Amino acid sequence: MLLQIPNVLAAAQVAALRVRLETADAPWVDGRATAGHTGAPVKFNQQIDERAAMARELGDVVLAALERNPLFISAALPQRVYPPLFNRYGAGMQFGAHVDGAVRLLPGSSDKLRTDLSATLFLADPGEYDGGELQVEDAYGLQRVKLAAGDMLLYPASSLHRVTEVTRGTRLACFFWVQSMVRDDTRRALLFDLDRAIQRLLSTAADQAACISLTGVYHNLLRQWAEP
Repeated sequence: MLLQIPNVLAAAQVAALRVRLETADAPWVDGRATAGHTGAPVKFNQQIDERAAMARELGDVVLAALERNPLFISAALPQRVYPPLFNRYGAGMQFGAHVDGAVRLLPGSSDKLRTDLSATLFLADPGEYDGGELQVEDAYGLQRVKLAAGDMLLYPASSLHRVTEVTRGTRLACFFWVQSMVRDDTRRALLFDLDRAIQRLLSTAADQAACISLTGVYHNLLRQWAEP
């Protein structure tokens, strides 16, 4: 399931993040620092050093916004979220076709996170740069995505995806991974559809007994499929 989530960050939040990211002393490093064996040869970008205080501070802003976003919670059913990272692509930079690693070591610990979902939160508007499309291959073919600043794409981490070459301007984004309570993408999509349908019924003052019954179905499925 590919899902566009609008307005994860408000315009003022995006602007505040960009002020920090565009300062002269921002700790940008080679993006290959966190790439796996297959990603490193095709990854040509920069990212904020994940060990830097700035990465943690700005990442906390994104995490707080995610906690308040019901669409993200409904779609991802997050168990754990990898600390958000920040990258930039200048002219000539790109990230070739790759699949994200299945497991990532959480920074500063021995804990591991299974990457069920990948997320890209755009921090630059499409008109600010040429190229830089996020292209994701799914069951319906090749999806080309270039969203407004503050909007986010959520998609299965198992998908083959790439970022096309930037030919003008700078593409800024935040990215991270999610370990879901429900590992299987098909089951997660069914729960998402059911949850959204229940919310629509509740907003139309539909039969309350039926809504309660459907809500019970939702939670019983979640209880059956969720992993500790």
